[in-house]
Amino acid sequence: MEVAVNLELKTLNVKQDITYYNTSNDSLISIVLNDWNNAFSDKNTPLARRFSDEFYRGFHLAKPTERGNTTILNLSDSDNMALEWERTAKNPDFIIVKLNRKLYPGQKLDLHLTYISKIPSDKFTRYGFDQNGGMNLKNWFLSPARFENHRFIKYNNFNLDDIANASTDYEISIRIPNQYSITTDLNSVSEDLTNPSFRTYLYSGKNRTDFNLFIEKQNNFVSYENGSLEVLTNLKNKKVSEIQKAIIINRVVNFASAFIGKYPHQKITVSQVDYDRNPFYGLNQLPSFISPFPDDFIFEITFLKTYLNNYLKNSLRLDPRKDNWVYDGIQIYSMMKFMEENHLDQKMLGRLSDMKLFKSYNIANLTFNEQYSYYYMLMARKNLDQPLGDPKQTLIKFNEQIASKYRAGLSLSYLDDYLNHDIVPESVQEFYDLNKQEQTNRYDFEKILTKNSSKNIDWFFNTIIDSRDIIDYKFTNVSRTKDSIQFQIKNKTNNFVPIPVYGIKKNEVVFKKWIEPKNNDSIYEFAREKADKIVLNYDNEVPEYNLRNNWKSLKSVVITNRPIKFNFAKDLEDPYYNQILYIPTLTYNLYDGFTPGVRFHNKTILDKPFTFDINPAYSIKAGTISGSSAFVWNEYYRNSTLYSVRYSMSQNYYHYAPDATYLRLNPMVQFRIREENFRDNRKQLILFRQVIVNREASKYITDNSKPNYSVFNARYSNTKTELIDHFSFMNDLQFAGDFGKIAGEVEYRRLFENNHKLNIRLYAGTFLYNTTNSDYFSFGLDRPTDYMFDYNFYGRSESTGFFSQQFVMAEGGFKSKLEPAYANQWITTLNASYSIWNWIEAYGDIGFLKSKHQSEHFVYDSGIRLNLVPDYFEVYFPVYSNNGWEISQNKYNEKIRFVMTLSPKTLVNLFTRKWF
Repeated sequence: MEVAVNLELKTLNVKQDITYYNTSNDSLISIVLNDWNNAFSDKNTPLARRFSDEFYRGFHLAKPTERGNTTILNLSDSDNMALEWERTAKNPDFIIVKLNRKLYPGQKLDLHLTYISKIPSDKFTRYGFDQNGGMNLKNWFLSPARFENHRFIKYNNFNLDDIANASTDYEISIRIPNQYSITTDLNSVSEDLTNPSFRTYLYSGKNRTDFNLFIEKQNNFVSYENGSLEVLTNLKNKKVSEIQKAIIINRVVNFASAFIGKYPHQKITVSQVDYDRNPFYGLNQLPSFISPFPDDFIFEITFLKTYLNNYLKNSLRLDPRKDNWVYDGIQIYSMMKFMEENHLDQKMLGRLSDMKLFKSYNIANLTFNEQYSYYYMLMARKNLDQPLGDPKQTLIKFNEQIASKYRAGLSLSYLDDYLNHDIVPESVQEFYDLNKQEQTNRYDFEKILTKNSSKNIDWFFNTIIDSRDIIDYKFTNVSRTKDSIQFQIKNKTNNFVPIPVYGIKKNEVVFKKWIEPKNNDSIYEFAREKADKIVLNYDNEVPEYNLRNNWKSLKSVVITNRPIKFNFAKDLEDPYYNQILYIPTLTYNLYDGFTPGVRFHNKTILDKPFTFDINPAYSIKAGTISGSSAFVWNEYYRNSTLYSVRYSMSQNYYHYAPDATYLRLNPMVQFRIREENFRDNRKQLILFRQVIVNREASKYITDNSKPNYSVFNARYSNTKTELIDHFSFMNDLQFAGDFGKIAGEVEYRRLFENNHKLNIRLYAGTFLYNTTNSDYFSFGLDRPTDYMFDYNFYGRSESTGFFSQQFVMAEGGFKSKLEPAYANQWITTLNASYSIWNWIEAYGDIGFLKSKHQSEHFVYDSGIRLNLVPDYFEVYFPVYSNNGWEISQNKYNEKIRFVMTLSPKTLVNLFTRKWF
């Protein structure tokens, strides 16, 4: 390639010659060239849809100048004959070049290309042009795609760093302005500095699938020599001296070379950009002034993870999308081995583990390597884990970046422990050497592991790698004598894999034996060796679903197998204790005032089948006891679209008026349905519940409704949401002694290419029967009466004043207060809004409502909506309605409506939804 860089236009003018060798056994009539830079060309590419799916707004809202594309000016063969090529709207990130003649096995051909690469902004993926005028370049040129199994690998760019390029030799001449410099992991051949305006550099690289290129005004990379390898890094850490960095880098480089194999190239880059794209998720990401780890350790972990990632990506000639688990497995497994060799005593909480304040917490006692298991289990307990062998683009983001990556490393560590710590390291090295000779895939690695193992390890690939089957063993029928232990093991999931049994005496291991259960009837007998308890999977070698049923005490008198332990706020699950967590709470409503309390619960960081949450509180304004509680049982179905059934019972006791309390009991069962594709954001819910309400009489409430009542509610909802499109449908059925009603709601949101947003909601409801003599159970036009106490109204019984202006999008959904405000027969409304500029929107509502003995009423309103945080903080300013020009009427401030959510959990969901 001859490349001329134009940093003002953010373009690369490329003249490229490709000599393509057909090393396959197939005759080729076309060649596929990856063009991942063109994935940034518009808002409808697969990459743009991926951004939308993960709720990233930056790309959709970007200016055209911030996007990238590839403009092909010429494409010809060695005879300068133009070649036909195709790039479709569906697949804009690769092109298919149709050859003028067949390319037979062993033959070669030349392609000549001229094109312009418009480089995108780095704010989308961290690769591209930056604010300092430089460029971090990745996947910017046309490259031959990998050929495997009689076909070219055609992958879209999903921002996963998994381009499937053919192994290639590069020669690149690149011209840049004089005041800029280049850093790359290609080999430097020559420099031409004779031109006063431009510098021209010549680089080469052999047998590579990709390379990095950084263009900067001020070169931030520092070079470290380690034998035949040059390491170029710009990782940020001002508190670590250059000498400390050199020692750390030397230690990591030597470890990787000895443990994995000699790096096949002369240079490697370890950039801050690479780390920021795939950081080490954990406490080391905290700001330095509160970090529990020393600065040199943070630099070491940062460098280790990024170095190993680039080391493997540049060395292994795998399909990085389909065979992703091999990359992840070797990377995390190597990190675990590095920690065992160099930081064996390092804790997950760092120096916090030495503080008395944290001594009672299980999380403070975990070693650094044990955290990997908990990150994986976080997803397994949510029933969101995915098979390690699944292609990378099918993984939800948390699995792709954290849970599956860590489980892959844990799985190799598990196999290593089972095979006595020699087979797996040898196999990794053998596989690494094979990659220097030929293109490989995951099955080559599996063949090497199988060949080197003296035991049958088919279970490892079938269960651990290619399935999401969970592992869960427990002891049954344990008996002991002074000298021996006899027991059976029950496999709760019928997935039989090897598992270690430990004998423990005063927290010290006295024996460890691997067993290989084949059924649930086998009886095992071991020498006791003075053990006072036996434990399955004590060091968590096996990625097991539940560790709480893994041990039995062998003492003569056992009061309880699992004593109670109290901890403040939050903790990881401790398999040896029943944990009760407590934390102060503070809630508010107009009638109770500020309500401090203490919340007691068992919700550790990992989900569990049974949870309780009890929150006694004191209402300062009312001077009475109040509070809430909830008891939940979850059942997960791992191989079904009906993936969860939740049974719950909740209670609430607060004031609903200045002088009256309510008690709500809410037994409920929920059925949760998801798509087979875990990345599909469609969620379905079927809910059945009985809402039982007992209310005290109040002199302020004179609606003639029954104070005590019970409502059966069945509801179905179907929601599919992403950044560009949101569609939801809900159907609601209610039966009580005095009424029955049915209602439906459809909502649609669309973010257009001009960045304007349309929101439409249709609501319709009718009574099946109604013998009530008040509007307490009627449909509300601008505010529901909320007789089932579902909404967080701060002043639910207020009809005037500030708290009466709180708005909840429910039932009629009107913002203006109109008469009639209720319908005891039927209602139909349409709510719409359209963005004018940024978060300023125009809204309008129209509808019909009908009550008994009255004719139907046509109602409408309109105004301006400040949609600051959708569904969480909004303000509505009425303009015109059935009331006339509201903006010119008296006491206009009392007509303004607001949406306000103070729940931290609700707001956090805005930022975590892209991960799950």
